[in-house]
Amino acid sequence: MSAVSTNDLKRGMSLNLSDGLFQVVDFQHVKPGKGGAFVRTTLRNMRNGAQMDRTFRADEKLEQAIIDKREMQYLYRDGEDYVFMDNENYEQLNVMPTSLAHAANYIVDGSTVVLQMYGDEIVGSDLPASVELNVANTEPGVQGDRVSGARKPATLETGLVLQVPLFVNPGDRIKVDTRSGEYLTRA
Repeated sequence: MSAVSTNDLKRGMSLNLSDGLFQVVDFQHVKPGKGGAFVRTTLRNMRNGAQMDRTFRADEKLEQAIIDKREMQYLYRDGEDYVFMDNENYEQLNVMPTSLAHAANYIVDGSTVVLQMYGDEIVGSDLPASVELNVANTEPGVQGDRVSGARKPATLETGLVLQVPLFVNPGDRIKVDTRSGEYLTRA
């Protein structure tokens, strides 16, 4: 592992601290009028998503974690696990749903996902900003019921339930924002 100085911190950098594996969300160098300089940081735990604030002395050495990003294609479900294939060496990898967190709501057969790996452990995933999914079930829109901005629940092919406009019907293909989980438009 490589050591990095707190003076060289950047947003998105991964650190292996005694408390666990963290990603730098925000940082600020502070040079008070008296006393030594320090670095105030906001860190996000990469395993459970919790955020914490931490202050380090200036030029303190921290252990940088090397996160390997591997592009993988989703193949199928094997019981509870998701089975992915590495696009470079074609090896298959079984992934538990807890490792994918909210990303599991947007993954369909054949989709490509970038998995963030620390050693053999999956610590996150990168999804595109939006995905296209089929509506599996929703109440049909009633003719004449066109109140502006009215919404109804819809279940998508992945099992995700979200609010959609009244004109969306079962079988329609819609675009969903993966960051907020909201309906964007019909595809």
